Amino acid sequence: MFPQRLDSSVAYDIAKAMMDGFNRHYRLFRAESARAQHRFETRDWPAQQRAQRERIEFYDLRVRECLQRLVKEFRADAQPMPVWEQVKLHYIGLLVNHHQPELAETFFNSVTTKILKRAYFQNDFIFVRPAVSTEYIENEEPRAAPTYRCYYPTPDSMLADVRHLLEDFDLRVPFEDLAGDAARVLAAMKRHFDHSRLRANCQFQVLSGLFFRNKGAYVVGKIINGFQEVPFALPILHNDRGRLFVDAALFGEDDLLMLFSFARAYFMVDMEVPSAYVQFLRSLMPRKPRAEFYNALGLAKQGKTLFYRDFLFHMRHSTDRFRIAPGIKGMVMLVFDLPSFPFVFKLIKDHFPAPKDTTREQVRAKYQLVKHHDRVGRMADTLEFSEVGFPRARFSDELIAEIQKHAPSQLEISDRDGDGNVEVILRHVYIERRMIPLNLYLQEAFDVLVPDSGADETARERAHAQIRRAVTEYGNAIKDLVAANIFPGDMLWKNFGITRPGKVVFYDYDEIEYITDCHFRRVPPPRDDADELSGEPWYTVGPRDVFPETFGPFLLGNPLVRQAFLEHHADLLDPAFWQAHQARIAAGHMPDVFPYERERRFCAEENKELLN
Repeated sequence: MFPQRLDSSVAYDIAKAMMDGFNRHYRLFRAESARAQHRFETRDWPAQQRAQRERIEFYDLRVRECLQRLVKEFRADAQPMPVWEQVKLHYIGLLVNHHQPELAETFFNSVTTKILKRAYFQNDFIFVRPAVSTEYIENEEPRAAPTYRCYYPTPDSMLADVRHLLEDFDLRVPFEDLAGDAARVLAAMKRHFDHSRLRANCQFQVLSGLFFRNKGAYVVGKIINGFQEVPFALPILHNDRGRLFVDAALFGEDDLLMLFSFARAYFMVDMEVPSAYVQFLRSLMPRKPRAEFYNALGLAKQGKTLFYRDFLFHMRHSTDRFRIAPGIKGMVMLVFDLPSFPFVFKLIKDHFPAPKDTTREQVRAKYQLVKHHDRVGRMADTLEFSEVGFPRARFSDELIAEIQKHAPSQLEISDRDGDGNVEVILRHVYIERRMIPLNLYLQEAFDVLVPDSGADETARERAHAQIRRAVTEYGNAIKDLVAANIFPGDMLWKNFGITRPGKVVFYDYDEIEYITDCHFRRVPPPRDDADELSGEPWYTVGPRDVFPETFGPFLLGNPLVRQAFLEHHADLLDPAFWQAHQARIAAGHMPDVFPYERERRFCAEENKELLN
């Protein structure tokens, strides 16, 4: 017989197996991200979108694989707690000189909590705070590219440096007019920094990896000149002849926040050291939380981990209470928020009143559909948590009563740890960025325009402009969703929100459908006077039948709203608009949806110059 191994040996083997599981995960994740360049070069857009969807599942698959190995080989689920204390210490040792330590810690937490179950969660067994710093990690292998490249322009070399900046990505497709692209980019750059005098530190810093999403590849970097730093991004697209061109030049934090919006699909980037990419991106967009950068890079689990740490930190440094979110209450979701925290929390209700005909499982499936779909800047990303604990003292009594009334199956109130601190435990909750509900945003403008509001003429003009902008953006949002094969279902104003830059984003997913699964029909003419006077339809309506002509009475009751809508989006009331998009999607057409205004494109600028 072989002597039984010491616990420390078992603990090391478990830690090593967990690290092997993470390394396998990141190797596969990175390989799929690296293949994005080939898909871009060959214009294989369906494969690009498919890869973006499938990569989302990588993490959970690798966690399950690792869990199965630990249970099978080491009976990890039966090991005593002292062994798990040793496992964590050995794992920390394996993180030394690791290039993705923060991701590996999160992977450890994911596996460990599934083995130990929630009842045994203790800080001794998981990483509550990072054990290894991610500062100054760099891939030091001889042939490895640095996180970012630097170019040092002089007045005579600036054009050549911009050209080299584009060439250094080694794309295997030629540019249509590389010299012209470099000249256009440089001309745009000169409008955004003090080029009349190049300071001693003047440089272009550019991340070494291209950012791929849908049909675009993005160069991301910053201009440094003296005390000035200007973030920039350059979208590279294919033209009709299969050659490359730089479509626009985006500058400043606001432009890049639109590119990295929480309402867009995740990028594919080949990164050896993701924390270094996040650190660089934060220097461009300091207002954006680190959690959202990890999300944007496709590392959603790390994003969730950092979000939760930020949330706990905010809870410790705030005193306000959770409340029922302002606005019209939904029939499917119960929404609450913490006024000082820029997110909302959503629970699926236990029962849905008529005419809602759905189930909890179907609602969850709709949210998963959105997670895997291209959100085209018009659908909010959602974080999904299970078994989340909150201090009971931070919940208003009205909110607790609301949850007990509408979602009692999702609520537990207990002193689970036996320490006298009563918790509210929510079994399944969605968390989204807070926006101003569109109906409230419009109502603010309507209130200014009432005769006795006391508003002056300037305020009234602003209110009119606010209505026109919001209605136009609302229609633009629907059209972007249509282009992405999404029918919102419930198109009421309350289901859309206004973001800080003024974009309209959809956030109520329980009735969404694929455009290609809907039947867009015209309303048949009434057969007689009785039909015309009837309050009920005189025609049959199937479960996925949609009658765009009927949108008007629900959406356009206000004359100002109706005027703005018909001026810009009257086609949304015509079934032919929807049917034409169905045909395009069925034919395999993938539209261009830009994360910047079309007026920013170089071709738009050139057309404007020709017209002038």
